Amino acid sequence: MNNYEIMMNGNVKIGEYAPEFEAQTTMGTIKLSDYKGKWVVLFSHPGDFTGVCTTEFIAFSKMNTYFNKLNTCLIGLSIDSNASHLAWLYDICLRTGIRVPFPVIADRSGEIARRYGMVANEISNAEAVRNVFIIDDKGIIRVILVYPLNVGRCIPEILRIIEALQTADCNKASTPANWLPGDPVIVPAPKTCDELITRVKEIEENKNGISWYLSFKKPTTDCNNKIISSENIKKLDCKNLEKK
Repeated sequence: MNNYEIMMNGNVKIGEYAPEFEAQTTMGTIKLSDYKGKWVVLFSHPGDFTGVCTTEFIAFSKMNTYFNKLNTCLIGLSIDSNASHLAWLYDICLRTGIRVPFPVIADRSGEIARRYGMVANEISNAEAVRNVFIIDDKGIIRVILVYPLNVGRCIPEILRIIEALQTADCNKASTPANWLPGDPVIVPAPKTCDELITRVKEIEENKNGISWYLSFKKPTTDCNNKIISSENIKKLDCKNLEKK
């Protein structure tokens, strides 16, 4: 599929390379390729000077240090002008003392929004809904989240997802339901009869699973800069975030 078809259809999928772009932002002109070697959270919002979006930008800004510790950069986007973005961010700073520390793309033509499938035509033919694209340090899209216009995002959950991805990659494993940083990870299932028998014996000895197809191990940390502990993630839940 060529770039034009992607732009028209928003046919961007998990596991594909994130489409390159160059854009004007509140921090100057950027390219996605500038972030090579970094994880990226590219997120869209419907519009400046709106209630839900304002709370999200405050929350993202408060959590920016945690994203940085996970080698992750934030990039915002809407179809508003750069002047509108600057005025809105300045107003947030005046009223809260919070300076938004990441760039916000002025996607006036909607080209990037449509290329990434951020516009839901059933809702609006222009406004980008609340999309989140988590892009890894190799430029591959790992997660796509889509929220309706009237529901704000939970930023600690986005952090948890990034650390789950990084931990799973590091350990060549999977993370179970409700996984938090530091929790055990799921060991890949055996592929041969000999491996299966060995796995069953390990589970009997170590009590680290319920069957040959579901066993756990403590994640390795030496190949992953694990910063955010399980207790800190719990403290950074959505309700507590608003109180900080």
